[in-house]
Amino acid sequence: MAFDLDNAFFYLYDTMSLLIALGINHDTASVAVREQVAFAPEQMVGALQQIRQLDDVAEVAILSTCNRTELYAVALGQAQADSLLHWLANYHDIAINALAEHYYCHQGDKAITHMMQVACGLDSLVLGEPQILGQMKSCYAVAQDAGVLGAELHSTFQQVFSTAKQVRTETAIGENPVSVAYAAVSLAGQIFADLTRDTALLIGAGETIELVARHLRDKGITKMLFANRTLDRAQKLASEFAGEAIMLADIPSCLYRADIVISSTASQLPILGKGAMESALKQRKHRPVFMVDIAVPRDIEVEVDELDDVYLYTVDDLRSVIDEGRKSREDAAIEAHSIIADNLTKYERERKARDSVATIKAYRQQAEKLRDEVLQKALRDLENGIDPAQVLNQMAHNLTNKMLHQPTSNLKQASVEGDQDLIRLSHQLFGLDDIK
Repeated sequence: MAFDLDNAFFYLYDTMSLLIALGINHDTASVAVREQVAFAPEQMVGALQQIRQLDDVAEVAILSTCNRTELYAVALGQAQADSLLHWLANYHDIAINALAEHYYCHQGDKAITHMMQVACGLDSLVLGEPQILGQMKSCYAVAQDAGVLGAELHSTFQQVFSTAKQVRTETAIGENPVSVAYAAVSLAGQIFADLTRDTALLIGAGETIELVARHLRDKGITKMLFANRTLDRAQKLASEFAGEAIMLADIPSCLYRADIVISSTASQLPILGKGAMESALKQRKHRPVFMVDIAVPRDIEVEVDELDDVYLYTVDDLRSVIDEGRKSREDAAIEAHSIIADNLTKYERERKARDSVATIKAYRQQAEKLRDEVLQKALRDLENGIDPAQVLNQMAHNLTNKMLHQPTSNLKQASVEGDQDLIRLSHQLFGLDDIK
């Protein structure tokens, strides 16, 4: 009997598939590089389906935040990392050499460990920051909706989320985190002695901007403008913080009022340019403006930093403020790494158990198929009036031959090729050493 094709595919997929985590982050690349490979929300589904079409990619998900862009893939064949890196460069129309010195690639257990560390906030600019877990869950949901997520990445993500929840519950990693939003407001306090008299323009209406608004309110700022592409969300924040809602198109006419400008949108192009800022400074009679661009890609043109009376910072410039609050969570990070190691061991044990169950199921299905073939022949012989004892004897003989044909053929070939390992494992598998 020929080797069953479905079983052959299962075996090859199981033995050759490899989990990969490839990307760049705030530690390996500047914001100027990160913004070149960032994905806008509306690009995600198309990008995922493109990667899935690569010959050696079976499953994929994309995580894109202000601090990192990462591809998680279950790949087949030998050149998996190269395929993903070349795709990333081609998709964003940048030279492969521009990424070569900035990217990292983890495979197998190291990829799972990395994903767990990311979800727990251990690999974040802000150690222990909680937003990244929500971003990873969104990454998983988008991939699932796009139809590019399979069983392996599904189970990996579930283990990652379970581990992150355990770390949050059992350690102090999330206590008093110095968020990017908090760091931005703290930096403003270093520029202006008294923030209570200042007006803040907040561009965007996502979670980060909401956190910025809360920290500004805590600092005593009562005058806030919320600018967003859609007015509804801006109005909701303006209502909560007793501020004013405007559209993005209204920014140039209102910019002169802002002493503090903090921006965090998902725009792929700059929202605020040098010309608009020059006009605002003239109206302000060159009173200084503090600006923080948290977005990746950046919302504020780089050239704005050339203007006098402008203090422009990017997310990378906030590192020193963030590091001040890091020490209090370093002990918790050690505990978190220990939990990750334990969960990885547990996951690998469960994964191997699942693999053995699948193999047993496939082998049983094959055996049952052979049994049914032999049984149907025996029933036909009985209907034709052949002696039952003869039919049973022939059925047993046929079943034995069919069950032993493929293993016997493989063992003979192993003997010819001198493959003693296969012969030894066959003794162990079939319990032959126990036969006296």
